Amino acid sequence: MIFWRFWAGLLGSSLMIGESIRSWGQGRHLLFVLDDFFIGIPLVLMALLMAKPSVARHCGFAGAYAAAAGMLYGSFFGKLVNPDGAMSSNLDNDLLTVLVGMAFVSSLLGLAASLYFASKFRADA
Repeated sequence: MIFWRFWAGLLGSSLMIGESIRSWGQGRHLLFVLDDFFIGIPLVLMALLMAKPSVARHCGFAGAYAAAAGMLYGSFFGKLVNPDGAMSSNLDNDLLTVLVGMAFVSSLLGLAASLYFASKFRADA
């Protein structure tokens, strides 16, 4: 579980830092910048809270990974289907697509792992 907590913190932080780098000076609408923060903050927060797991925290941890997977799904497949339709960015579109794809896959793996560990968690243990 320690690895997946670390991974959630890393994924959430990289989403927020990566979006900041991508958007710096590009004049992007604030909502397109903040959406990564709305997903990154719960990942980091739940990674920290899972130091003392509970049933509710397992639910929140899985939910944070699920929200990240949902957001990254649209971003990744949107870039695959329409690579020229990407908004302005400080990063090359091919690199951005690979990075978003890796984040998407890792969020799915984190979701699966968090659900597995939640199923094994005993509140009375």
